[in-house]
Amino acid sequence: MSMKLFQEQCGYVPKQVDLLPGLNVRQTLIYAGNLSITSKVSSSTKRSRVKQVMADLALNQVANREVSSLTPSEYRRLAIGSELVRDPVMFLLDEPTHDLDPLNTYFIISILSNHAKKYNRIIILTMEKPRSDIFPFLDRVTYLCLGDVVYTGSTRMMLDYFRSIGFPCPELENPLMYYLCLATVDRRTRERFIESSNQIAALVDKFRTEGARYRKYGTAGPEPLDQNEAQYKLPLTAYGQPSGWQVFRNLTGRAFASLFNCNNSALERLSLRVMVLPLFFTLLFLFYFPMETTQQSFVTRNGLIFNCLTGVSLLSAAITAVTYAPHRTRYYQEAREGIYRGPMFIFSYILYSLPLSLMTVWAAATIIYAGTRLRQEWDRWAAFCAVLWTVYVFSEQQTISLMMFIRSSYRAFITSIFILILYITLASSTVRTMTALPEWLYYVSYGVIYRYAGAFLNENEFDGNSLLENTPSVNGSVKISCQGNNLSGHCFYLNGIHYLTTRYNYGKGTYNEDLQYWLNFGMCFVFVGGMWLVNTVVYLIPLPSFIKKKFRD
Repeated sequence: MSMKLFQEQCGYVPKQVDLLPGLNVRQTLIYAGNLSITSKVSSSTKRSRVKQVMADLALNQVANREVSSLTPSEYRRLAIGSELVRDPVMFLLDEPTHDLDPLNTYFIISILSNHAKKYNRIIILTMEKPRSDIFPFLDRVTYLCLGDVVYTGSTRMMLDYFRSIGFPCPELENPLMYYLCLATVDRRTRERFIESSNQIAALVDKFRTEGARYRKYGTAGPEPLDQNEAQYKLPLTAYGQPSGWQVFRNLTGRAFASLFNCNNSALERLSLRVMVLPLFFTLLFLFYFPMETTQQSFVTRNGLIFNCLTGVSLLSAAITAVTYAPHRTRYYQEAREGIYRGPMFIFSYILYSLPLSLMTVWAAATIIYAGTRLRQEWDRWAAFCAVLWTVYVFSEQQTISLMMFIRSSYRAFITSIFILILYITLASSTVRTMTALPEWLYYVSYGVIYRYAGAFLNENEFDGNSLLENTPSVNGSVKISCQGNNLSGHCFYLNGIHYLTTRYNYGKGTYNEDLQYWLNFGMCFVFVGGMWLVNTVVYLIPLPSFIKKKFRD
């Protein structure tokens, strides 16, 4: 069987499944079906399939419950249902009853057995601790030890086989567990290790020579189905896979649905994405209000720009680290199943994140811009908001790139803010002036968005600002006039342009080296587009095995 054939016709549920929080049970199954069932299958058939799966897995009573509020048994059944909804011909489950109590273990195994018989499908599952009460549900059993087959064949004939080779199961003993222990290497002591290894080697050789007739069903195999039950029903997977547009549309719709639901998980994430930045800027406004027009306000305005850049960047990284993690984990699981690839996932996430980032950044930027009464010109306000939005998206996409390789959201966040603080300190000219940078750092700063964002925001506020012409200096309650700008210790700046010349290489030669208003504005958007492209490439390149292992374990 090829990987492509397995992905198209079969289903797989790993031991650890992470479903998307914010969605309820019904939505999870609906989107699972839309992402894996072709549009050739009618919507009514898909809805019927979802209803049938919910009924088969006893999920009707929790249909409107949010996934993170489910019990372990309900959550496991929903994870199974997310794969069963596409009606796979063969269904592979890794430890489907892991960490479940005996009653729920019995319940899930009985459901799977009923599904196999009712729909004439193949179900393969692995178990490390099989209980005796599931024995009647298993048609076939295979015991493996270090890749070698100790026994494979009819479950009912297993007892006869082991009895015939001198290993009868004791009375009142669980045969499944008894023969599992028989096929397991005992590592308690060196002697037991050697003895059990030799015994297993003998069992493997024995089955090779005498187990041929047990590999297929014999007279003790399962009873044949009656004529009606034996009718083979064409699986939904036979109609092909959904189109790329269908997958893209449902990925985007699912992301929005997980955010705009009436449950605690969705509301928490919505509040985090939309409210945190405006609240921070409201707090910032309280510190900067009122913004005076004095000599000291030049430094105050520069500090405000620094805090705007830093606040947007660090909060963007924090919000992304928290809200992106569930989408990333779900992507790893679904991409492994061949439902979609990285570029489609990142495009859908960008489309989902775009209106949310615009909403929160423009609201936050408006609060600080209008509240502190920066230059009261609508075009300056719009440009201020737009540049802060590019910084937000840049920080978001950088964090997304790091989370491709770093599993821990906290570590990804810490790594991202360390890099962002380095960028802001060296290139934004809000901490160090560009004129004082060493030559090699000055040229390195051309590759950092904060060089252009910082230069643009400073020029947007200071260049040609009539309120900053010959501003007085404040010494306690006394205002000192600065018409000539020649009073040492009090009068520093003639106007906004004078201030800019102290921080940037301004007006050298034919061009202003650092302060080119529209060039800096455009370069901010170039960096955003560049980060989108970088993430597309990053999610297109096959991951090294050691990174894949992080997200499997």
